[in-house]
Amino acid sequence: MITVKNLNKSFKDNKVLNNISFELNQGEIGVLLGKSGAGKTTILRCINGLEEFDSGEIIIYKEITKTSKDIQKLRGKIGMVFQNFNLFPHMSVIENVIESPINVFKIKKEKAIESAKEILRLVGLEDKLNSYPCELSGGQQQRVAIARACALNPKILCFDEPTSALDPDTIKNIITIMKKLKSQGMTILIITHDVNFANEVSDKIINIKEGIVEEIKKVV
Repeated sequence: MITVKNLNKSFKDNKVLNNISFELNQGEIGVLLGKSGAGKTTILRCINGLEEFDSGEIIIYKEITKTSKDIQKLRGKIGMVFQNFNLFPHMSVIENVIESPINVFKIKKEKAIESAKEILRLVGLEDKLNSYPCELSGGQQQRVAIARACALNPKILCFDEPTSALDPDTIKNIITIMKKLKSQGMTILIITHDVNFANEVSDKIINIKEGIVEEIKKVV
């Protein structure tokens, strides 16, 4: 689970996060919903340890963190799927997926490949193992990015605007994958401005407006 308590962040005199608080239980899909500039990305960057916050706490499965360095010590517990995917263009699909398990977590190559194949089957890309990012559609690249993040077996998976520039059918595929991950007990946090997508995929919607939690709504 993840709990954010009284999170504050300013850039010089501009306060972008004002006492942000919310909670997601294990196996829940939560959406940070709001317009561009509301503070959603800053929240996500704080949770991932990519941005230092001024005050507050971020609790990741009982681990209390008060700085970005604290969060960085939890390496592997939080996965991130970036909006522009950040795939290595010179690597094949399976090479992208096994890169971090082998070089960061020192998993044996044979085991990493076996695990990667299972994950790629989950996201429907078992036939693209040896393809390169330039040979894939935007939706397929998105699924490779999801597979790469899942290869580290994170407890929490974060998505930055996952439906950006995707067609409706591809969005449905991404929702299906997210719900499969949820069924396996993964906690998922998404930032988006797409209200329809938020209502369809989430268990909980956290509306963010001008750096404040305006409303928290459970989706039935």
